[in-house]
Amino acid sequence: MRSVLVANPKGGAGKTTLATNVAGALASRGENVTLWDLDRQRSALAWLGIRGADAPPIARLDGEEVEGGGRTKGWLVLDSPAGLHGKNLAHALKIAQKIVVPVQPSLFDMAATSDFIQALVAEKPVKRQRASIGIIGMRVDPRTKAAATLEAFLQQFDLPVLSYLRDTQVYANAAFNGQSIFDLPEYLTARDRVQWAPILEWLLAEG
Repeated sequence: MRSVLVANPKGGAGKTTLATNVAGALASRGENVTLWDLDRQRSALAWLGIRGADAPPIARLDGEEVEGGGRTKGWLVLDSPAGLHGKNLAHALKIAQKIVVPVQPSLFDMAATSDFIQALVAEKPVKRQRASIGIIGMRVDPRTKAAATLEAFLQQFDLPVLSYLRDTQVYANAAFNGQSIFDLPEYLTARDRVQWAPILEWLLAEG
């Protein structure tokens, strides 16, 4: 099984939006997907609870631990809580092969993300190259100074910036119905699917 951890200790960074859309994107490709919500608020599982039966299926994981994932095929997407650090971070990293770090173009988000990335790259799975890190800019308007500041900020890290996702209500509107943007008609999400293409390429790449 292949595992993706969506993590950033800053609350409101866009973790659940990213996790549910990663799960939806993979499911739309016919992949076997399980969503594991580690956040006490269980927002990702609430989203899954209203997902329609006609949408590509996504399984849910309610258990506290996964030993080897308990499965041999498919994908496990982990939506992590705010404040993830220490032993909880180390445990999550034992499971994940891909780590996606969302960051929004604000001073507070960038400061929290900087500290988190420094801690993340010091963890054994990352140092030993058993897990790969990718960064995604969230709710980015490329015409703004904040977007330029975020881009300059991310250049300091020797890590791939996978994409910048635009600031749009399409994600919120989809979530109200337990959908990802990949469950919506392409004419509504064409721009967003283009932005997601490099993310999916990175996730699907071996290693």
